[in-house]
Amino acid sequence: MSKKMSVGLRRWSQQRLGEQSAARELNEMGEMNMTPLIDVMLVLIIMMIMTIPIQNHSVILNMPIEPAVISEPVVSTINVDFDGAVLWDGELVPSRAALEDKLKAIAAKSPQNELHIGSHKMVEYKNVAAVLASAQRLGVTNIGLVGNEQFVE
Repeated sequence: MSKKMSVGLRRWSQQRLGEQSAARELNEMGEMNMTPLIDVMLVLIIMMIMTIPIQNHSVILNMPIEPAVISEPVVSTINVDFDGAVLWDGELVPSRAALEDKLKAIAAKSPQNELHIGSHKMVEYKNVAAVLASAQRLGVTNIGLVGNEQFVE
């Protein structure tokens, strides 16, 4: 073996031994005693629990003395017939402008009337969608779709 090779082999073995001793030191440091740390944490938790003020679990409510008057909401019904005709509470609406006038009147009220929209099973969807779009555009918010059970098979 050459002299350079033996020197290189010796250096390599010294480096390996140095790495192993460093790894051994790390392993020894990794086995730190956790008991004092846990004791300190438990003491801190107990101190925190002791210093937190006791909470009252009651809520003060100002209840009304008189019983509240609950009124039934006013319901307006729109039905779209099979041929696309629009009926407002059973009466034929002659034009889209007349329908929008009635929708504007509902949107202006506070609180708004409930608006129930129903359709015939054979009506084209575009007719119902036009009524819904008009109601939404004019600001009617209490809209309900009724009669949907006829579409379930």
